[in-house]
Amino acid sequence: MIAILLPVFLLIFFGCFNLFGIKTNLALDQVINTFVAIIAYIFVRKTGYRFFRANYKFFYWFFIILLLITFIIGFEVKGSLRWIDLYFFNLQPSELFKVFYIVFLAEYFSRLKKSANSWKDLIISFLYATLPIIIIFKQPDLGNAVVYFAIYFVLLFFSEIPKKVVISLLAGIIFFVPISWLFLHDYQRNRLLSFISPGLDQQGNSYNMIQAIITIGSGQFIGKGLGLGTQSRLFFLPENHTDFAVASLIEQFGFISGVMLLIFFILIITQLMKRTLKLYKHQPSSSLYGFYYCLGLLVMLSFQIILNFGMNLGILPITGITLPFISYGGSALVTLLCGLALLPK
Repeated sequence: MIAILLPVFLLIFFGCFNLFGIKTNLALDQVINTFVAIIAYIFVRKTGYRFFRANYKFFYWFFIILLLITFIIGFEVKGSLRWIDLYFFNLQPSELFKVFYIVFLAEYFSRLKKSANSWKDLIISFLYATLPIIIIFKQPDLGNAVVYFAIYFVLLFFSEIPKKVVISLLAGIIFFVPISWLFLHDYQRNRLLSFISPGLDQQGNSYNMIQAIITIGSGQFIGKGLGLGTQSRLFFLPENHTDFAVASLIEQFGFISGVMLLIFFILIITQLMKRTLKLYKHQPSSSLYGFYYCLGLLVMLSFQIILNFGMNLGILPITGITLPFISYGGSALVTLLCGLALLPK
């Protein structure tokens, strides 16, 4: 476990250090968030994954209710209802649910047996998986909705449900993708259009993406130094502590810091891949849950890292996905450490 935790805490240190250079007050908050996340990690680890596995349905429906409550008592930030104010902590249920969503799907798929009811199993799993996705999409939070779908589809692909049935579902989804354009919010459509043609509206929809690229380039090889990043410090770069935290970090500490981030992420992903492959090779039912859980966590982390780096570099559309362990946010940090705590021993 130390092989995973060491790069994780080095990344958290980098994230806090980066915040000290752009928003000192948030850096102090993130230090507190780190201690809260560590306490959560210890509590979940001591409780044991078997407890959460045994109560997988309870946690699923608990978070579904919490997501719905967000629409009633949640507070709005830039048009999105994602957070509940707990006075001492702003809770984002869609973040914390990710881990328990993986627990639920891992337990569900580990119980499946090869049978003639493959379409029934597929429909039931699809309904369970898409209910939170629809709610999160309506917040609106397209980025997290995409992450949830990626987790579900990868686990579905490796489940006992026949591949031809899974491919049929994917084909149906792809067929209806163009129709999804009608359900996107205006700002989501504009983000996609600005990605395709960034030169059309450089001061509007393309502004964030262009500024992120400029910020990364301005850092050059060794960076401008702590607190000396003009793009970040003077707020030319929006969301410099969340969505574009990696851009502000590279501006302050240079290309070399970006390489170090990638090395730490690769170390974490490699360790998770080793665990996943080890459990995949041992196919008795007792190890199936562990395989699905490790795979789900691997997909969640990999997908978020790829999406965040991609949108910071301008090679993927802006989706509002934060970078694990680096971006500011208590809910995300607690989620990630709880996810690691739930890894089967």
